[in-house]
Amino acid sequence: MGSTKRVAAIDIGGTKVASALVVFEDGKAPEVSHFGKLPTEPKKGGKHVLQVAIDSARRIFDEAGGTIDGIGVSSGGVIDPRTGDVTYANDMMPGWGGTHLGAELEAIFGVPVKVMNDVHAHAFGEAFWGAGLGKTSTLVCAVGTGIGGAFVERGHIMLGAHSEAGHIGHVSCTDAAGIPCSCGATGHLEPIAAGPGILARYIELGGPETLPDGTPVDGAYISKQAEAGDKAAIAAEERSGHAIGEVLGSMVNMFDPDCVILSGSVAKCGPVWHNAMARGWKEAVMPPVAATPIVDGALGDNAPLIGAAQNVIKSAYVEID
Repeated sequence: MGSTKRVAAIDIGGTKVASALVVFEDGKAPEVSHFGKLPTEPKKGGKHVLQVAIDSARRIFDEAGGTIDGIGVSSGGVIDPRTGDVTYANDMMPGWGGTHLGAELEAIFGVPVKVMNDVHAHAFGEAFWGAGLGKTSTLVCAVGTGIGGAFVERGHIMLGAHSEAGHIGHVSCTDAAGIPCSCGATGHLEPIAAGPGILARYIELGGPETLPDGTPVDGAYISKQAEAGDKAAIAAEERSGHAIGEVLGSMVNMFDPDCVILSGSVAKCGPVWHNAMARGWKEAVMPPVAATPIVDGALGDNAPLIGAAQNVIKSAYVEID
């Protein structure tokens, strides 16, 4: 009879805190149940966000019953996975930096707690149980309101000396030359290729900020307009797609993964974006790795929850056992 592990998983983002019970049974894919979510309300400060995380974990313990073997947490910000501390968070989550997240949860619930960056958790879930299942190495890139990623090899994530590895959004690219980035540098991918960058470029080129009924323009609208031939929408999507392709090609030259897993809302754009990405890829990638497949993520919103829970069962990082 196979062993079973039950993990409370929490995914702390800038908008919502998602939570679920993830059950691992030998020989089976993990099962996600008791899903719930609460608003993060990050402007209320780090102590408030911590309380939302505590409330989310308590809900799982109460609803799921039985033994909970640990808590796996995915969180925005720079995480020290050795301690479970949030070492840095930007102004989108004021006061979140410096939170002893792992220690606080462990003291309350009395079970092992493992904390990892949200993009790392997403990548770990996809590499272990999603589109990367059975692969030796994967490069994961998530493109939404921001851009992040991770390189996963033989079941472990490249962490880096400062827990910073995987910031694909802060790689330089030709399309972004001279454009300032929120990190203080210039020429980075994220300001032009993430969702807000596409929207800003569309408006800059003459596209409307709102629809006639007052609804704000979003990425789905821009993508439809691009397919319909709207020149501003085409230019905005082409710049984003081309830049993503260029950076992913360069990253594949460096890491040589079995596959690239692409996920996030921007990756759902239509053919204008994807054709531009293919051009950028072709211009940057070296011939020996040009056939590396780019595949869609398979786990959707469950990816960070599964990845955070898997990190409790088997550490995502080489130096942490």
